[in-house]
Amino acid sequence: MTALSISKAWDDSKEILARDGRLFVSVALCLVALPTVITGLISPRGMADPEGPMWVSVVGLIASLVALAGQLALIRLALAPSVTVAEAIGHGARRTLIYLVAAILVVIALFLIAIPFVFVLAAIGVPVTKTSATTIESSPGLGVAAILYFAVFCYIGVRMVMSAPVATAEPVGPIATLRRSWDLTAGHWWKLFGFLALFFIGAMFLLYAVGLAIGAVVSLSLGPVQPLSTSALVMALVHSLLNAALTTVLAVMLARIYVQLAGRAEVEASVPSTGI
Repeated sequence: MTALSISKAWDDSKEILARDGRLFVSVALCLVALPTVITGLISPRGMADPEGPMWVSVVGLIASLVALAGQLALIRLALAPSVTVAEAIGHGARRTLIYLVAAILVVIALFLIAIPFVFVLAAIGVPVTKTSATTIESSPGLGVAAILYFAVFCYIGVRMVMSAPVATAEPVGPIATLRRSWDLTAGHWWKLFGFLALFFIGAMFLLYAVGLAIGAVVSLSLGPVQPLSTSALVMALVHSLLNAALTTVLAVMLARIYVQLAGRAEVEASVPSTGI
């Protein structure tokens, strides 16, 4: 089993971002921040807003695909051999479909895993309805099942966390990507879980705190946040910049963790010093 050091991955990430941060910034602004601004401007309440028109959902889907390609491009920049920003973006775009299919397969697997839980709950007489699902306290059995399924979700999610770096760094298909991620993360679940838990908890707290503070100021000074309003634009800009920064840090960290797990000593922390 290959050794894994989260602190070394963090040190490598800091070195890369300190030396060539402007290259990552250019990709993050174009492929992560800009799509977030667009979706936040046209739908401040999120793409899942049931009251939004169909075209908003279509724009949101396209923006999500662009952001996905941006994440893969950021990972590619953090790996060797060095490429230009344009080459990284092109590579991310070409590998997006592979990663997307792999992610869909994981979602399907999680859905199939949920089916036995439903049958077991139904067999022991636990009502599994939309109403009961919203009130866990009304059914201890449903609460236990939810906790067990969440544990399965976390386990599979951590084992699949290397899918993005694998899809970026290795010329393999969706199924091979998932299998490779499963192999790479073997024996490192707790370290990876700890890193991801700390990162996402910190990210959610930061996004919530900043959003709450900025939202209050914007609402008082510019009025309610409505689609295509100045308030929505300001909120979208703030959220997009934070999202781009967090996505960049996570992408580089995943790339450097992949380098250790894959044992690719030739993959140095190196990116080009020139832009497009």
